[in-house]
Amino acid sequence: MTSARRGNPVLLGFAGLAGLLVILELLPRLGLVKDRYLPPASRIVAALADEAGTAAFWRALGDTLYAWAIGLLIAVAAGVLAGLVIGSVPVLRALTASTVEFLRPIPSVALIPLAVLLYGTRLGSTLLLVCYAAFWQVLVQVLYGVADVDPVAEETARSYRFSTWGRVRYVLWPTALPYVFTGVRLAASVALVLAITAELVIGAPGLGKEIATAQNSDAVPTMYALIVVTGALGVLINLLTRTGERRLLAWHQSVRGEVAI
Repeated sequence: MTSARRGNPVLLGFAGLAGLLVILELLPRLGLVKDRYLPPASRIVAALADEAGTAAFWRALGDTLYAWAIGLLIAVAAGVLAGLVIGSVPVLRALTASTVEFLRPIPSVALIPLAVLLYGTRLGSTLLLVCYAAFWQVLVQVLYGVADVDPVAEETARSYRFSTWGRVRYVLWPTALPYVFTGVRLAASVALVLAITAELVIGAPGLGKEIATAQNSDAVPTMYALIVVTGALGVLINLLTRTGERRLLAWHQSVRGEVAI
């Protein structure tokens, strides 16, 4: 009854998207917005189709996805490892708490001058920003996960003389895993934002650089078409990470409760 009253979420989503396209088409055609700044949706779609037929577009898309994937992989590996080590040693957690709280709020874009100084417009500059921003998303979540381990389960594992690896595998890791996936999901979105930002500001190869080029050459429909692609990438990445989280954590109470609701 409740779902019938709410309607199909997918259909509602498509209806909302269709309504947005209609609004974007009408605003410039009715003269409410100059088409120099916001072209009609039909021209944006046409520009997107033209871009999809060029090798430069797919090369830029590949560059963005490559930088995003490599940066995210490095950040996740480093964040999980550092989180498990720091969270498992109370003294180390206390020693690093102030350092983490100091470094974590620093915006990655503030490191752009350093990235340019070290790597210029090469891939390394993008990776530096992506890794820095995504690392903290994973680290903090892993620290929360380690802190959430049941003390009774921990003491039981010690009483049965589990090895350090055994305690990590059977006690700590199952508890921390949902937090790890949350960190990965957050890091994936942040990594995409920073990858495109680096390309846009620094001029590293990718969609961001193509957006800047389109803006400088006054190709406004192409610029909006590329922005649409970046938005679609963000939605797709979020959907994939959520789907992976639900499938891989189907055994966990939090996911079972979410499905039940």
